[in-house]
Amino acid sequence: MNGKVCIVTGASSGIGRAAATLFAKNNAQVVAVGRNVEELKILQTEARTADENVTIQVADVCDSTQIEKLVCDTTDAFGQIDVLVNAAGIILNGSIENTTLDDWDEMMNINLRAVFFMMQQCAPHLEKTKGNVVNVSSVAGLRSFPNVLAYCVSKAAIDQLTRCSALELATKGIRVNAVNPGVVVTSLHKRGGMADEDYQKFLENSKKTHPIGRVGEPEEVAELIYYLASEKAAWITGATYEIDGGRAQTCAR
Repeated sequence: MNGKVCIVTGASSGIGRAAATLFAKNNAQVVAVGRNVEELKILQTEARTADENVTIQVADVCDSTQIEKLVCDTTDAFGQIDVLVNAAGIILNGSIENTTLDDWDEMMNINLRAVFFMMQQCAPHLEKTKGNVVNVSSVAGLRSFPNVLAYCVSKAAIDQLTRCSALELATKGIRVNAVNPGVVVTSLHKRGGMADEDYQKFLENSKKTHPIGRVGEPEEVAELIYYLASEKAAWITGATYEIDGGRAQTCAR
């Protein structure tokens, strides 16, 4: 990754933050994108302390004008884009009977539309560098879970977006892959409205639902993202990689 320019969305927390940190440690120039300016500043300060290169960009991935500016600012500053990591996302509860249109639209806008538009805007620049995209999907894109309908649909769509765009961009030398994490310790569920006590119970129960017997850490997912973005994965495209402690292999009992 030495000298490569990597845009990471959702970099203010969770998997996005872990990915931004790992890319920076490996000498990439990271453009860390998020909405929480304080957390982004902390990330940048930590990088500077370690003599690593992180530029922060406060942006709402649902705002197409801000995304266009982000891509333009990145290429103006660094002259290229080599890697795009789409890690921004949200989760909200709701079934087919009670999911509101507002909740549906919010999840589709952040989890899917924003990823599509980021890829579309970065594609011409990735073609020049023979770069690649890594999307953060979910085990919920592979398996069905109750009461998170819109989230599951949005992540299944990310998987298909990954596969279709991988075919379309292969001739341009651009690879597109996705990772499908199981339950990972992040702020995702609490930002989605889960109380602290309920979240702890959820994590404890997840030890039973994940065959390996524990939940994941953001840094573990970041390692897979980094591998897929690296030259070691040069012959991998259109893949959706499970990293879930075996969760996707289980059946209801």
